[in-house]
Amino acid sequence: MMSNQKQTYHVPALLKESVDGLNIKPDGTYVDVTFGGGGHSKEILKRLGPKGHLYAFDQDEDAVANKIDDPRFTLIEGNFANLKNYLRLEGVKEIDGLLADLGISSHQINEPQRGFSTRFDEKLDMRMNQSAKISAFDVVNKYDEYALRKIFSQYGDLKNAATLAKSIVKAREDGPIETTGRLNEIVSKHFPKLKLNKFLAKLYQALRIEVNGEIEALKKMLQQAAMIIKPGGRLSVISYHSLEDRLVKRFIRDGLFEGQPEKDFYGHTKVPFKKVSKLIIPSTEEIEKNPRARSAKLRVAERTESPYNL
Repeated sequence: MMSNQKQTYHVPALLKESVDGLNIKPDGTYVDVTFGGGGHSKEILKRLGPKGHLYAFDQDEDAVANKIDDPRFTLIEGNFANLKNYLRLEGVKEIDGLLADLGISSHQINEPQRGFSTRFDEKLDMRMNQSAKISAFDVVNKYDEYALRKIFSQYGDLKNAATLAKSIVKAREDGPIETTGRLNEIVSKHFPKLKLNKFLAKLYQALRIEVNGEIEALKKMLQQAAMIIKPGGRLSVISYHSLEDRLVKRFIRDGLFEGQPEKDFYGHTKVPFKKVSKLIIPSTEEIEKNPRARSAKLRVAERTESPYNL
């Protein structure tokens, strides 16, 4: 029987909707690039037959404890930015669908020593891959003022990014900023007291995205997904902040993250996916049961039969 720790590792958002979006074939090959507590993976496995197979990715060694004992399941301990190469090592060149639940797990937030949460006074860390070289400590203490301002603005959508960066650089003159508590102390004066937690969460989000290279990893994953998902296969992606969602939306629409898609002589655009449904968000009932799902946005797309969206 599964331990209570594993049951509460993470409550998956939009579970049914995201797996429904894959339109699973019982004998198909699927990928869950964000294994975590295994919630989405277990639901996928329920819908697979004996000849189906699920490959799951996670770079956080804590997630390995949730590995599913099933001959139809393979857990790959690595970053989904290297999706294609890892699957090739498993002898897989094409798949029927891919699911991604982006962002951070409840387990990572609730483990004080990981440094992801604003609630605990712990060392600045925020590494999803705990063997990675760069931590939040390095970003906060070694990045120059311009780089910090750019991170806070782009990844946290913080209007006072310049003020925050300047304040942090000034505080470093008295010694390294080593803990989340010290960082909170430095920046809290620049946020409205009644909305302090909201703005601290944005700041921590920005640092986490930078530490883990999340935006570049997402771009690489989406580009590789377009190469390995079979025509008619599905892409199901849950995002939690506007920057991620814009990238997913733009890639589904244009097959690009910037610029304009290529067109043929007749004006048809070359795009690898077509939108399956409108944006899906959690119901009021789901948010009441799982408040962390409130910012979740699901987009589902289908791999086109040809390189043209006719």
